[in-house]
Amino acid sequence: MGKMATREGYGKALAKLGAERPDVVVLDADLAKSTKSYEFCKHYPERFFNMGIAEASLIGTAAGLAAAGKTVFASTFAIFATGRAFEQIRNSVAYPRLNVKIAASHAGLTVGEDGASHQAIVDIAIMRALPNMTVIVPADGIEAEQAVYAAAQHDGPVYIRLGRSAVPVIYGEEHQFRIGEASQLRDGQDATIIACGIMVAESMLAAEELAAQGINVRVVNMSTIKPLHLGAVWRAAQETGGIVTVEEHNIIGGLGSAVAEFLVENAPVPLERVGVRDVFGESGKPAELLKKYGLTKEEIKEAVYQVIKRKVKY
Repeated sequence: MGKMATREGYGKALAKLGAERPDVVVLDADLAKSTKSYEFCKHYPERFFNMGIAEASLIGTAAGLAAAGKTVFASTFAIFATGRAFEQIRNSVAYPRLNVKIAASHAGLTVGEDGASHQAIVDIAIMRALPNMTVIVPADGIEAEQAVYAAAQHDGPVYIRLGRSAVPVIYGEEHQFRIGEASQLRDGQDATIIACGIMVAESMLAAEELAAQGINVRVVNMSTIKPLHLGAVWRAAQETGGIVTVEEHNIIGGLGSAVAEFLVENAPVPLERVGVRDVFGESGKPAELLKKYGLTKEEIKEAVYQVIKRKVKY
């Protein structure tokens, strides 16, 4: 079905949302063409504000506008949103539970040649630890577009994690994203792969190759990391007996940790986590980085093999 970056879906949604919602205001930190918030700026310049390279001011201003009744989308790169502006997000957005939607682009290793300094691989961990914060990681451009609409309707702060690179389009326009609901893309009984973001497409490829070997795995797109769809995790544990989590993020604090926390308290089954293994990235082509850091279908398949072995012993 082609490819599209999730940031493209964000830009498309903003342009449409602006026509429907006069209360929507968009802010950016001098990166509008990269984050795609420029699509909103072109049509509604009176409701768009470039805050310059000043992320703390970006979030502080967003909080003020939200306190005045606006629905605010604040855009910048993920590394700057969750790093430079953390204090403002914590104290000025999450604590008072204001209606600010932080749309953070260029997340993960696939920011590529910009290197470790710009590769946000702990942003999910930072955001999901904040009370009142909802965390969304769309799997493709279609879901990203729908997530923007869902975030606009949601009362309270939202963190939307977006990517730079074009990724396979998984969904059709009939897809209906809902905050807090996982989407099962493939059924299976031998194990379950729970993935988010760009790793959903890679997980589907792994599942197809496993099926050719007689191993049938369920694939679940957990596009909302917080609140986690606990029912989907419970069913996966009860019905398949083993789970593999897959994310373009540190295995500490992200999707894998969220699933592990639930399983250990409610449904202990073997779990394997595929992700960045607590190291920093480096400069390189996105595909090369994913391969070097173990984020391909080969590592996903190996994790499935291991979890099935552990399931038998368990």
